[in-house]
Amino acid sequence: MSVLSLLLSLAYLGLVFLAPGALSNLFGLLALGATAFLRLSPTWRTLNLALLTLAFTLGLVRSGNTLGLIGLVGILVALTTLPRIPGWIRALLGLAILLLSVPMAGFANTFIFELGIQIGIYAAMALGLNVVVGMAGLLDLGYAAFFAVGAYTWAIFGSEQAKNFMQGNFPLPGEYMYLFMAIAIVTTALTGLLIGLPALRLRGDYLAIVTLGLGEVVRILANNLDHPINFTNGPQGITPVQRPPIEWFRELMGTLGVRLDQTTDYQLFFYLLVLLMIGLVVLANVNLANSRFGRAWVAIREDEVAARSMGIPLLPTKLLAFMTGAAFSGVMGVIFAAQRTFVSPESFTLLASITILGMVILGGMGSIPGAILGAAALTILNLDVLKTFSEFVRTSLPQIPSQVDPAKYERLVFGLILVLMMIFRPEGLIPEKRHREEMAASPEGKQGGEA
Repeated sequence: MSVLSLLLSLAYLGLVFLAPGALSNLFGLLALGATAFLRLSPTWRTLNLALLTLAFTLGLVRSGNTLGLIGLVGILVALTTLPRIPGWIRALLGLAILLLSVPMAGFANTFIFELGIQIGIYAAMALGLNVVVGMAGLLDLGYAAFFAVGAYTWAIFGSEQAKNFMQGNFPLPGEYMYLFMAIAIVTTALTGLLIGLPALRLRGDYLAIVTLGLGEVVRILANNLDHPINFTNGPQGITPVQRPPIEWFRELMGTLGVRLDQTTDYQLFFYLLVLLMIGLVVLANVNLANSRFGRAWVAIREDEVAARSMGIPLLPTKLLAFMTGAAFSGVMGVIFAAQRTFVSPESFTLLASITILGMVILGGMGSIPGAILGAAALTILNLDVLKTFSEFVRTSLPQIPSQVDPAKYERLVFGLILVLMMIFRPEGLIPEKRHREEMAASPEGKQGGEA
């Protein structure tokens, strides 16, 4: 088994040099599957993962085919979940993938940078919703509202939009984006407080319906607050939104020997900024999960009556979870607005909230690596796999009517994924330890029914 898996990895490495492309990357995914599922010693498994990391990176650089990015995400999942791999190997390979492999591939194909940034933004939001849904057990169907509040907070003042209702020198310089990231944390947390005060007195389905409605209220306000005073510019959205100046970043990269051009400089900057934010969000999640607040959220999730009888104040504890999740979403909204330089209500629909919830459920409610994996899987599916498959169908079978274009069935695919997950793996791809133990003790999967 060990020799077979090593031969597969070496064969993939050879294919990358001889014929880089989609077929060789599919072979690489097969080799990764063999490494993950065959019974290997930690040494052989580590060696295979290192070889595959090198091969997927070379494949991305030489061909730009995004299946290689899926392979790198798979290696990150393997490093997170497979047992008996030394911690320093996990850290070394993980950092190599995030800081070397993806940027190198991004220089060959800038779409890789765009995918990495979107995965990072959605991963941070999934981690925020994971606090609300996964830890505290509060079903929130309007989570994109906080994303909208954060995005509009910077978009209004980082563009000339603010001139419509106040005096001042607008747009504010791009450096203010960092200040507005902090302001967005406060504004979205306060929005979470205002929404949560009436909503969190409800439970279960009633809470889900109220948060769904309040989330739509925020989107409709963004759509209609263009008269009598123009705050949001309505359906046209706001553009251009200022980006932070990055001369210091270009000089730093030049010192390190990395040559940037006008196509890749901001892409690499936002990619690294999003990575930094994910690191901070993960750190906050871990500390919160191990704090008395985290234990109180879990107690409320498991049994509200028992939690109250133990002296846990329900409403303030729920509000804290709601405000924490909102703050994570708000700060990523600022980065989203600056990276896109455009904000419109269409980015914050109910589908966005459902998609983020799907990421949490797919990865495993309450699981930090699960939320990141769910965000990566659904973002790649939405932005790359469905669109690539759609293009393939249109090119290969032009006689097929446009109504069956696979890219138009995004909601159907998300729905199918959620249904299949609830039936076959309700605890998620990387379940939280407590959920895993509960599902092992209860084969019927009570939580699947609740979700």
